[in-house]
Amino acid sequence: QLQLVESGGELVQAGGPLGISCSASGRTLRRYNIGWFRQAPVKEREFVAAISRSGGSTLYADSVKGRFTISRDDTKNTVYLQMNSLKPEDTAVYYCAADASLTGTMTKIYEYDYWGQGTQVTVSS
Repeated sequence: QLQLVESGGELVQAGGPLGISCSASGRTLRRYNIGWFRQAPVKEREFVAAISRSGGSTLYADSVKGRFTISRDDTKNTVYLQMNSLKPEDTAVYYCAADASLTGTMTKIYEYDYWGQGTQVTVSS
């Protein structure tokens, strides 16, 4: 069973950077596409970024494109999300998720089989 644990969320000022991590145990992450999603209060969970199992393909939501970077280090069984130029509207609980399928868009919640518990990112104005 794959287990995912997010870490690194904290309170930051608008315009600043923050990196968060998703560490896996139980199985190697090499078998999975990995996505980051976020959920703000009273809002639905939304796609943020994803990286393919090979690392050769990355996708971003329009709202974070050019500011966020997703990467993976399979030797550490960890995926990262580097967030720059943070805005108050980036405030949310950030979740990582793993998708074992060989096909799909990597952007839909229902495509993901395993989820972490989330890490809170708060951006102050």
